[in-house]
Amino acid sequence: MALTLVTGGTGHLGRDIVDRLVRDGRHVRVFARSPGTRSDVEWASGDLATGAGLREALHDVDTVINAATYSPIARRGGIRPTDFFTSPSAVDVEGTGRLLSSCGEARVRHFLHVSIVGLDEATLPYARVKLAGERLVRASALSWSLVRAMPFYYLLDRLLSGLAWLPVWPVPTTLFNPVDTSDVADHVVACAFDGMRGERAEIGGPEDLELVSLARRYQDARRLHRKILPMNLSDAKARGMGFVVSHGVRGRLSWTDWLQRNDPVARSATQR
Repeated sequence: MALTLVTGGTGHLGRDIVDRLVRDGRHVRVFARSPGTRSDVEWASGDLATGAGLREALHDVDTVINAATYSPIARRGGIRPTDFFTSPSAVDVEGTGRLLSSCGEARVRHFLHVSIVGLDEATLPYARVKLAGERLVRASALSWSLVRAMPFYYLLDRLLSGLAWLPVWPVPTTLFNPVDTSDVADHVVACAFDGMRGERAEIGGPEDLELVSLARRYQDARRLHRKILPMNLSDAKARGMGFVVSHGVRGRLSWTDWLQRNDPVARSATQR
């Protein structure tokens, strides 16, 4: 049976990818620093940042789905001044390079890399790091695919929750279409096994909404009452900050429906 290795398989997107693969009856191995608890996959311990465990993890692997990334903003759920000047590259650049090299040695048949929509004009350091990793994939002699996705709902939720203490929220008016990780996982898994290669259709959410509208829907769903101060951004500045609209495949789950499904108050009530 063909074996699929998923890097980043314990992250939000990675978990959904693993779920889809298992549901489809595929043999899955997850590469992670610490083995998880689920018993329907194989676990391979290692670290892309150092290369530890890669050779063993790729043994008998046919397909690699690289969903690993290291975003300080996503991990802490907020932006700090340092994020405008630097972002770690050990996973997304050096780690991607190590993984590509090891895949070549292991004769992996297909390498699928998950990236972000709008990197070419984005100026934030994390975006530049992601673009550098992409370029390594594009230059690789491997048989590769590249899927760019819009930012995820869970990250937008985390960032907006960090504003809850402010009485006034300054929010850009630019359009945006974030997406749920479950929809991205469906698209990624389809692209991994449909026989096509190269740059694939990017994926975003089903609605093009102004960030002001996204913030208002968040406040309504979380029962918050904060004044929103709309801020106009030029198109160039918006693109530089990663605020774009994807024109590829569209996910199905809306922002409003995602907020309802992930309401911490409702979840707490059902668990009593």
